[in-house]
Amino acid sequence: MERPAWAPPGIDISVPSVSRMYDFYLGGSHNFEVDREAARKAMEFLPGLPKIMQANRAFMRRAVRYAIGEGVTQFLDIGSGIPTFGNVHEVARQASPEARVVYVDHDPVAVAHSRAVLEGDERTAVVAADLRKPRDILNSPEVAGLLDLDRPVALLLVAVLHFLEDQDDPYGAVAELTAALAPGSLLVVTHASYEGIPVSEEQASGTVGVYRETRNPLVMRSHEEIAAFFAGWELVEPGLVSMPRWRSEGPLDQEDPFAFSGFAGVGRKA
Repeated sequence: MERPAWAPPGIDISVPSVSRMYDFYLGGSHNFEVDREAARKAMEFLPGLPKIMQANRAFMRRAVRYAIGEGVTQFLDIGSGIPTFGNVHEVARQASPEARVVYVDHDPVAVAHSRAVLEGDERTAVVAADLRKPRDILNSPEVAGLLDLDRPVALLLVAVLHFLEDQDDPYGAVAELTAALAPGSLLVVTHASYEGIPVSEEQASGTVGVYRETRNPLVMRSHEEIAAFFAGWELVEPGLVSMPRWRSEGPLDQEDPFAFSGFAGVGRKA
């Protein structure tokens, strides 16, 4: 397989990547045939996966605009993935030109492409780090140099926590990150769940199996389990709901049924 110019040396292009599969669902071009093959296989069980990803991105944009409206202009986006149209810094700066964003991902393609796209932008930075090691993120020079943790920060954990298994201690990772944030900070989360998916759990579990085969286990959690990530935080209205129902900007009856899969929420630190 020929390695494209945008693919960093040393990555195994024979193994599917979550971020490159996500890029494929959204119609991006930074993916390999192995990613497309895995994504198509997942879509055999959940044909609406692209609709779910689009709903996820739309929620993220609404949450960023909400944060700016609340006076929060600093963003820490962990599991940011491969840059696509309507990234956090683009949405934030439409409302606040001074917004600062630190992107974090452990996928080498996502990190390399993000750095290329953001080169010369002094109000953004990219960190190569893993959510499983929150201290590495908080102690990174990029976070220290760009974000003031004594002021409110919007922490984005969008479509990433469901790739951490219980043995990875996702609740501990979130608690460590949020403990470092100032009062008034916001926690923005989306998470996959069997609840809301317009097919049987048995069928949806086929997609879970595909991700397990790609070495990226997809953990479906219940509403109650996802709400636990907000422990000690105040959920802002309308609470933890399906993505289109979080401060919708359009008629819900025109949304694709798959868009209502999983949950989204925003919490505020008192």
